[in-house]
Amino acid sequence: MRDSRRFPQIRSLLKLSSAIDTFTDKIGWFINWLVLLTVGVGFYNVIARYIGRFIGVTLASNVFIELQWYLFSLTFLLGFAYILKHGENVRVDFLYAHFTEKQRSLIDFLGTIFFLIPFCLIGIWVTFNPVLQSWGYLPNGTWGTWEMSPDADGLPRAPIKSMIPLCLLLLLIQSISQAIKYLAVLLGYQTVAERIRIETSENINIE
Repeated sequence: MRDSRRFPQIRSLLKLSSAIDTFTDKIGWFINWLVLLTVGVGFYNVIARYIGRFIGVTLASNVFIELQWYLFSLTFLLGFAYILKHGENVRVDFLYAHFTEKQRSLIDFLGTIFFLIPFCLIGIWVTFNPVLQSWGYLPNGTWGTWEMSPDADGLPRAPIKSMIPLCLLLLLIQSISQAIKYLAVLLGYQTVAERIRIETSENINIE
């Protein structure tokens, strides 16, 4: 094993990675409550529909129906970074499962650098202008009204559309953290390898 003291820059990068991981775990904690809120809104929609039909009063509204859809979408989008950190993303690992720890780290490092990070950057770039247009940005540089749901009593579309580049940015940040950890494993940081094994359920299953 290489002496980790030969790579002082990696130690600084690992501190950055640890801070990113902590932030991502806080997002995961927030998602837990978001799921409960989504279920609660969905439960209300069902109860309001049947009770309203029974008593002849309209209790349901497109506001709550679309709010449930928005909350579900937000849960899905915010989960990207958390899923990446904990290795819950789907893999085709016919060979990967039999590789050594460093071989897996090398594959993950290259995949993150050459595929995942560029994907995030491209995704942010291609969604930026549509999001601005949803907020009412016009081709002449002025601002108009923001995009609204075409349904009666619907919610504005701009806020939920803004979550797409934002969540891709969070995924990008976590991708950088993962790349730092994979690089550290390749350089011989066994403590980082153990940290990845602990926080990544897939690696636990492989082992």
